[in-house]
Amino acid sequence: MSDRRHTAHRRHRAAVLGSPIAHSLSPVLHRAAYEAMGLADFRYERHRVEEDALAGFLEGLGPEWAGLSLTMPLKRAVIPLLDEVSATAASVEAVNTVVFTEDGRRGDNTDIPGLVAALAERGVGAVEEASVLGAGATASSAVAALGRMGVPRVTAYVRGPERAREMRGWGERLGVEVRAEEWARAASGLTAPLVVSTTPAGPTAELAGSVPRTPGVLFDVLYEPWPTPLAAAWSAAGGPVLGGLDLLVHQAVLQVEQMTGKGPAPVEAMRKAGEEALRAG
Repeated sequence: MSDRRHTAHRRHRAAVLGSPIAHSLSPVLHRAAYEAMGLADFRYERHRVEEDALAGFLEGLGPEWAGLSLTMPLKRAVIPLLDEVSATAASVEAVNTVVFTEDGRRGDNTDIPGLVAALAERGVGAVEEASVLGAGATASSAVAALGRMGVPRVTAYVRGPERAREMRGWGERLGVEVRAEEWARAASGLTAPLVVSTTPAGPTAELAGSVPRTPGVLFDVLYEPWPTPLAAAWSAAGGPVLGGLDLLVHQAVLQVEQMTGKGPAPVEAMRKAGEEALRAG
């Protein structure tokens, strides 16, 4: 037992990996949490790691490592390198969190519960339908989160038949009725009570002029530059807007708690640190 405690105490290093990685806010958020929680011995770094170098990086880590945050292009590449994958991560084939334990490397996905928690913080729960703008890993996580919230129908606005098939497939896998529509019809999706935008700012800028007179809730997962044209137009019309920082903070809260084994992580301190970092550029 004493050896276990000693090993757990030694786990005090964490980092975010990906490429590109220089502008990641994860170090700001995690370090703010450590400071507020009095975890003076914990360190959090960033490392640029390409997909083909991930296995070697993991093999080179010592017993002092507590966990890793993963961004693109590593969220799926890491799965074969893990000893265990949570049901949440397996459901979307994407791991953004690795925790090192005595039993090995455990992968999880905190984007999904983080998205649910961010919406819950604003009082948004189950709605009768939702629109998702875009496809890909973030869109599939959004569908999973909406399913957890009890949203029965989701319309995904995508470019091309292959993306449409992918999103319908994620819906079948996640138990959510997903209808795929062409991107050209995306403006019609803005009338849904909840709209989740997972695309870069450019493609959605053209939708800013189509915001309904009485909009529902917009969750735009970008955080820089902020606000996006769509988010600005949405706010101007009086609609509630959540941004990428909301998601980043809530998924990081769960990562901090898993990697340190302590909690609750300080949501407000982490959000404040993120806002200050964005203002500072």
